[in-house]
Amino acid sequence: MTPFKLTDELIGRIQLLIENRESGNLRSMMKEFHYADVAEIANELNEDEATYLIKLLDSEKTSDVLTEMDEDMREAVLANLSPKEIAEELEALDTDDAADIVGELPNDIVQEVISEIEDREHAKYIVDLLRYDEDSAGGLMAKELVKVNENWNVLKCVKEMRAQAENVTRVHSIYVVDDDDKLKGRLSLKDLLTTSTTTPIKEVYIPKVDYVNVNEKPEEVAKIMSKYDLEAIPVVDEIGRLVGRITIDDIVDVIREEADKDYQLAAGISQDVEADDSIWELTRARLPWLILGLFGGLGAAAIMGGFEEMISKHAILFFFTPLIAAMAGNVGVQSSAIIVQGLANDDLKGSIGNRLWKEMLLALLNGVILAILLLFFTWIWKGKLDTAVAISLSLVVVIVVAGLIGTFIPLFLDKRNIDPAIATGPFITTSNDIFGILIYFWIAKLILGI
Repeated sequence: MTPFKLTDELIGRIQLLIENRESGNLRSMMKEFHYADVAEIANELNEDEATYLIKLLDSEKTSDVLTEMDEDMREAVLANLSPKEIAEELEALDTDDAADIVGELPNDIVQEVISEIEDREHAKYIVDLLRYDEDSAGGLMAKELVKVNENWNVLKCVKEMRAQAENVTRVHSIYVVDDDDKLKGRLSLKDLLTTSTTTPIKEVYIPKVDYVNVNEKPEEVAKIMSKYDLEAIPVVDEIGRLVGRITIDDIVDVIREEADKDYQLAAGISQDVEADDSIWELTRARLPWLILGLFGGLGAAAIMGGFEEMISKHAILFFFTPLIAAMAGNVGVQSSAIIVQGLANDDLKGSIGNRLWKEMLLALLNGVILAILLLFFTWIWKGKLDTAVAISLSLVVVIVVAGLIGTFIPLFLDKRNIDPAIATGPFITTSNDIFGILIYFWIAKLILGI
């Protein structure tokens, strides 16, 4: 299969077909593309063109295209569809995707769209999902699954599974419940096929099953599924009743969104934005950290001002200031990045004290090696051993302090339930710049006796 490539030429051809209302040719062309590729095409069209394209497709493909489209374009297209047309698309979607789309609709038409859904059970499931916080397992799950009662025998179980499977896109697991719908375990397909048809399910099901609560955070669900290599995980309510399941495709979206958010936080962007957002939205996301950087720079300048006399007598100290600040920032970011990654993957073991001790030893080793190189360079260049020692010793201390700060701050933020990714960006760089310059000039003053 040749990878899809979106080109200006392709978009131009599609726009021409839309302009000339050549629906037959356009429909035939779209049959050649995967729904994700059609969504990519629709995102490059204007609202009217995208709506025309969407209305040409059959309902099953249209619904999949809608889930893949950019949120703003999807909102614009849905605004051009009638409640009945939206309802037809929702019926072709799994309940979790359908609930996501309904949640984006204006409140005044949600009820009308729900009432147009002919499959009343499907509509009920969508309404059930809407009551959960979107930042929870309940907001992430789908209602479609295959479940059997522990009191059935194998023959009845197979019949019920056939009926249920018609509404499930992919059967990952067979869940076992009691008469109160409480999750009891899971059923092995192999055991089902090799067991007598009269055998009760309670005698063959596997009681050990991983599950999550409806109120669990999506990030925690992702960790569990990743740790145990699960393609799907059941979701239970507060009293243990089976209410849905989360599949791997939803978790991939969670991981991608979390990675995007952490990357933006590390870059000093305080809210979720995209390249196509307005200048005002981009400014609001970036400006807070830029202001922090400005005040950090002013603080560093004020510190240097306090050592003006020493700088005037030893001008060489001024030339090494950018190096000290850069090394402090780099070491701090390296340390914090490792800790944030470990927190995200749940790989960090041991106490904070042990982690800080290890980081201090690592920073000390790196600092000594770098300081020796800097010592010889400065001594050869300027021929002043005391100045070279002052700069080199300062570098060692600065690197150790930066490593400790870069390690401690993410751990501290995580304990306070604040996203530790915030510590890998301008926050850590700015704080280490200030501490680095202060330590640098303070040690130089002690050694040079000024």
